[in-house]
Amino acid sequence: MTETSPQQTSVKKILPLILATAIFMQMLDSTILNTSLPSIARDLHESPLNMQNAIISYVLTLAVFMPASGFLADRFGTKKVFIFSLVLFSLGSLFCSMSQNLTHLVISRIIQGVGGSLMTPVGKLALIKTFDKNELLKAMNFAIIPALIGPVLGPLVGGYMVDYLSWHWIFLINIPIGILGIILGFKYMPDYQSTDVDFDLKGFLIFAAASLLLSISLELFGDMQNISPVLFVFILGFLFLYYYYKHARRDGNPIFPLNLFQVRTFRVGIVGNLATRLGISSVPLLLPLMIQIAYKQSAVTSGWIIAPMALTAMFGKSSVIKILNKYGYRQTLMVNTFIIGTLICLLAVPNIHTSLYWFIPIIAILGFFNSIQFTSMNTISIADLRNFQTSSGNSLISVNQQLAIGFGIAFGLIVLKLFESSDLIKGETHNAFRYTFLTVGILTIISGFVFRRLHISDGKNMKSKED
Repeated sequence: MTETSPQQTSVKKILPLILATAIFMQMLDSTILNTSLPSIARDLHESPLNMQNAIISYVLTLAVFMPASGFLADRFGTKKVFIFSLVLFSLGSLFCSMSQNLTHLVISRIIQGVGGSLMTPVGKLALIKTFDKNELLKAMNFAIIPALIGPVLGPLVGGYMVDYLSWHWIFLINIPIGILGIILGFKYMPDYQSTDVDFDLKGFLIFAAASLLLSISLELFGDMQNISPVLFVFILGFLFLYYYYKHARRDGNPIFPLNLFQVRTFRVGIVGNLATRLGISSVPLLLPLMIQIAYKQSAVTSGWIIAPMALTAMFGKSSVIKILNKYGYRQTLMVNTFIIGTLICLLAVPNIHTSLYWFIPIIAILGFFNSIQFTSMNTISIADLRNFQTSSGNSLISVNQQLAIGFGIAFGLIVLKLFESSDLIKGETHNAFRYTFLTVGILTIISGFVFRRLHISDGKNMKSKED
C-alpha cells in the first residue's frame, strides 16, 4: 500500500463526521415534524389531517430520486453532488420555515427531499471509496450513530421547540448544520468520478415508479379506511419491480445490475435489512403512541421515555468492532437479532397499572443492540462488492433501507389496527399495543434466520484493528 499523506489522513478523520452530519439532519428532519403538525396546521389554517401531505411529499421524493444518486455521483463527482445536495436541503429547510400555506410547505419539502435523496447515499459512497475494507467498519460505525439518535431525539426536540419557541425552528435548526456540512465538504470531501458512465433512463423510471408506488402504499397503510386501493397500489409496485427485473436482464448497463445479487453477502444484507427492520422501525412509533394513548401521558413524556435509546447507542458503537472481531458477522447478527426480538416482546409485559419507568431499561438495552445491528448489516452488505459495483450497490442499499423503515412503520400500524378491531382485547387499547409488540417481536426473532445464509468467514476482510 502507498504511504498516506497528511491530506488523506485529515480526510479520513473528517469524512465520517461529514456523513454523520448529513445522516443526522435527514433522520432528525424525518421525525421532528410529527409532533409539530397540529401547531403548523393551526398557523396555516389547515386541518391537521391534511398536513400528512407535508410528510408524504418528502418520503415520495426520497423514493423517486435515491436510485439516481450513484449515477449522479459517478457522472459529476461525489464532492459536487454532495455539496449540491446540502445546499438544496438547507434551502428547502429555509423555504419550509417561510411557508405561508400548505402548498408552499409541500413544494419546500420536495426541494428538501431531492437534497436528502442524494445527501446520505453520496456521502456514504465517498466513505466506501476512501477507506480500505479493514478500516471501513470503524468509519461506518461512527457515521451510523445519527441514524439511531435522530428518530429518538426528533419527537423530543420537536415537542420542546413547538412548546417553547415556534414550529419554524424545527426547519431552521437544519441551516447551521447544513452550513457546517458544506464548509467541511468543500475542504475534505473527496471528488470521486467515473469516466465510464451511461445512464439507464428507462431502468431509472421503472425503478423510481416501483419505489414511488410502494412508498405511497406504505403511507396509505398507516391510515387506511378501504384496503382494496391500498393493496392495488402495493401489488402494482411489485409488478413494476418485476418489470425492472426483466429490463435489467436485457439491458447492457442497468442502473442496478443484477450481478449485485450474485454477491451473497450483499443479498443477505439486503434481505436481512428488510426483514429485521419490520420490528426495529415500528418501536420508535408504537411506544410513544402507547404512552400517549393508553397511559394518557404527554408527547414530551413519551419522548423522554425513549430518549435512553440514543444514549446507549453510543455504547453499542464502542463495542461493535470488538464483538464482530471476536464472533464474526454470522453469529453476531443471528444472536443480536434474537436479543432485539426478545426485548421487543418484553415491551408487552407491563400492564396498564405498571409504572412507565419499567420501559426505560428495556429501551436502553434495545438502543445498545440496535447500534450493533445497524453497523453489522450496513458493513456486511458492502463487504464483497467490487469497485465497479459500489455506486449502484450503495444506492440500492439506501433505497432498500428507506423502504424497510416504511414497511416497519406500516406493518406496526396494521398489526395494531387488527388487534384493536378484534374481540381479543375487549376494548382495552393498551392490550392491543401489548399484542402488537409481541407479534413484531416474534417476527423479529424469526427474521434472524436470514443471517444463517452467511458463512462463518464472511466479513473477514472488514476485520478492523481495535483502538
